[in-house]
Amino acid sequence: MEDIKKFSGKRHTGLRLMCKSKIQRPTVTEKNINYAGSIKIDEALLEKADILPYEVVLIVNVSTGARFETYTIPGKRNSGIIGLQGGTARLGEIGDKLIIISSTYIETETALTHKPKLVFVNEKNKAVSR
Repeated sequence: MEDIKKFSGKRHTGLRLMCKSKIQRPTVTEKNINYAGSIKIDEALLEKADILPYEVVLIVNVSTGARFETYTIPGKRNSGIIGLQGGTARLGEIGDKLIIISSTYIETETALTHKPKLVFVNEKNKAVSR
């Protein structure tokens, strides 16, 4: 990742919306069109990525190119569950690869050195180190 400190010139001094964390390439394991909406994520992955239940996240479906916002609900810990619920179930299929992105507002000076938390997973949606 390019160091954003290299950007020079006059800077806005307010808040910036920055990537707080990402769960990189988990696999969709279930769909439930009859739920009110959201994405169900293994509770262990939520904790590792510092994402709270009901936090709004951006979902990128790497398999289809679709992008959508929804909120998280915790799934069973260490189950590897990634479940598209309600309307989001129409935006992916079981087996699709996703990127789950959480955001936060950060003061510009802090943003210059901010590094998002990156969580990589294996084929069973278990966190692995890189």
